[in-house]
Formats: sequence, structure tokens, C-alpha cells
Amino acid sequence: MRLTRQSNYAIRALVYCAVNEPGLSRVAEIAEAYGISELFLFKLIKPLVENGLLQTVRGRHGGIKLGKPADQITLLETIRLTEENFALAECFEDGADCPLIGECDLNGALREALGAFFEVLNGYTIADLASKKRSIRERLGLLDEKVVSGGAAA
Repeated sequence: MRLTRQSNYAIRALVYCAVNEPGLSRVAEIAEAYGISELFLFKLIKPLVENGLLQTVRGRHGGIKLGKPADQITLLETIRLTEENFALAECFEDGADCPLIGECDLNGALREALGAFFEVLNGYTIADLASKKRSIRERLGLLDEKVVSGGAAA
């Protein structure tokens, strides 16, 4: 199983905002830090805003920030918003035409594995990923002198 780029960068955007607190983060700066397009980033943060994981602040010194504390945003919650489905095999999908459906234990084994995967993801938060705040800030180019009064990055 492989997560999509949307999940990968949604998590990265949340970590960026977490290590940049209490300042606001700008989409352009996040996109530059990760080497992705601003348009792609805008599209993937939309469901995060709609579901309260991120919050937008409008205005000249606006930006985005976490919508709730980092220790309350699980990886599972984030990934459920950004992944289209979790069908590990054809037999997970509606209308599957495998002649062994109902007789094969593959579906049960994969469901058990997916359940374990979800359990592990539910045990990690954005705060866990952002715990090395100083080194992450350095790697993302978030220098302390960039923070100005009011908490917004210059």
C-alpha cells in the first residue's frame, strides 16, 4: 500500500504549521519549502480547512494555522480526508466479480491488516511528527528572526 502525494503533503503542511506556531504560515512558503506548486497545495489543504484541521486567516498578514492543537490531529484523521479509498484488493470494492468472494479468506486477512494499519496511524499525531521542532524549523528554512510581532511570518 502506498499513500498518495495528497496525503504526504497534507501531513507535511500540518507539520509545517505546527512547528511554525504561534505564527501564521503562508501557502507560498510551505510550497517553496517542500518544492511543490502552490496550486497543488491549495487543493490539498481545502479538505483540511473544511474539516477543521487547518484554519485560514484573511488579510494582508494572513495565512493558515492549525485548526486545533497538534496533539489532537491524528495521522489517521488526516489520511482519511486525503485518500480516495482503502481498497487493498478488488474484493474490497462494490461490484467485484471474483468467484471466490465469500469463500476466500484473503478479504478477511486484508481487512485485519488494514485495521492494524489504521490503529497505528491513530496512535500518532501531528505533534509527534513535529516534536523535533528546532531541527525541523531549520530544515524548512523557518528562521526565528522571520517571526514578527503579531505572530505572522514576514
